[in-house]
Order: sequence, then C-alpha cells, then structure tokens
Amino acid sequence: MYEASGERPVDRVAITRGAVVGLALIVPITILGAVLDRLLDDFEDSGWRVLLAILIVVAYGVAGWVAGRMSRYPLTNGALAGVGAFVVWIPVRILIWLLRDEHRGLVSGSEPVFKLGQVFGQLLLATAIGMLGGFIADRRRPRVPG
Repeated sequence: MYEASGERPVDRVAITRGAVVGLALIVPITILGAVLDRLLDDFEDSGWRVLLAILIVVAYGVAGWVAGRMSRYPLTNGALAGVGAFVVWIPVRILIWLLRDEHRGLVSGSEPVFKLGQVFGQLLLATAIGMLGGFIADRRRPRVPG
C-alpha cells in the first residue's frame, strides 16, 4: 500500500540494514552462550542466561533503531528490522545445533532447540522491541520547525 505521496512505508534498505546490524549483535551473543554452556557446569541455572537474553533484546532494539533512523516510518520499519534480525538468526542457530547439539531434536523430543511457543514469543518480542527502537530513533531525530 502506498501513502498519498506515493512513498512506500516499508523501506527495504532501512529494514535490511537494521536486520544486519541486529544479526551482527545476535550472532556473537549466541556464540558466547554456546561457549559458556560448554564451559560451565550449571549454565542453565546461572545468571549468564539472563544477561544473554537481555543482550538479545537490546539487539532487537538496536535493529529497530537503525531502521527507524533511516526511514520516515520508524515504527513499521523498526518492527520489521527486529523481526528480520530474528528470522535471519534462525539458520545460524540451526548451524550451531548441527555442530554441537547432537542429542537434542531441532523441533521435537523432550528438549527441542526450537519450541513453537518460544519462537512465537521471540517474534513478538522482536517486533515490539524493534518498534521501540524505531520510536526512540524517531524521538531523537531533529525536528524541522514549521
């Protein structure tokens, strides 16, 4: 759908750049989590999991901020950049699963890597936090008087 001015509200360049920045943050966080899981005996019960989860949420916000800063429609593009970062991260997580989680199922079994509820929750979180990042970018943008 186009606005009256003929401008598209979805800016693919802004979304792509935001998603790539978000992914560039998420990948090292995910790798750090895999390394810590390997090194620590009680990783599942440690504070590291909480810290890493917070960092992932921040990455969604940064993705939204980058896209929102580049677009006239910061909420839409911020939300899509946050979701884009998550969606592009999924193949990276599958690769990590192939390399190290040989005893866990990808989507089935007692402890699957991807649980439907968690994926849905991450999509909602990526959307909301990406939108928040876009909102913050828009609020920080200099206003032209007039």
